[in-house]
Amino acid sequence: MHIAILTFEGFNELDSLISLGILNRIKRTGWRVSIACPSARVKSMNGVVIEAQATLEDASAADAVIVGSGMQTREIARNADLMSRLRLDPSRQLIAAQCSGTLVLAKLGLLDGVMACTDLTTRPWVEEAGIRVLEQPFFANGNVATAGGCLAAQYLAAWLIARVEGIEAARSALHYVAPVGEKDVYVARAIANISPYLPD
Repeated sequence: MHIAILTFEGFNELDSLISLGILNRIKRTGWRVSIACPSARVKSMNGVVIEAQATLEDASAADAVIVGSGMQTREIARNADLMSRLRLDPSRQLIAAQCSGTLVLAKLGLLDGVMACTDLTTRPWVEEAGIRVLEQPFFANGNVATAGGCLAAQYLAAWLIARVEGIEAARSALHYVAPVGEKDVYVARAIANISPYLPD
């Protein structure tokens, strides 16, 4: 199971790295989570430089993909060469996007006729792309999920884990990262947000 987290220049650290940390709570052979970038290194919106662990082409072949957000997402969504490298397919992949990453999915045609979540800044751009934006932190339709707000990364990670490893594995991963003294409440809230969008 390879999960690629698309991370572009100007990326939001919270989106990419919270998901990375929670997803890596799964410890089983074959489970791999990678930061996938269009270049060897990318710099975050706050100046943190990270090295790519995978390419965009690797992400297109992954079992699951999370599209993170960042300061340059509008430019990325307008970059035909860059967007052509993203060959995402919900018929064979679980696909998730956070905040402005939702705009990337919209421009790839993966949200046609589907409602979505995003952050307040990106909302008008996503609506301009013809997508109805929901006033909630998480939504999924089949194999495509979106989330709005930096700290909604937990919902995307939990949804992916629940889809692949089951709801108890998602609970366990969230419990590990939840604040002490709030673990039960934190986990319950997260599971309540993703449960309506899990297969029966």
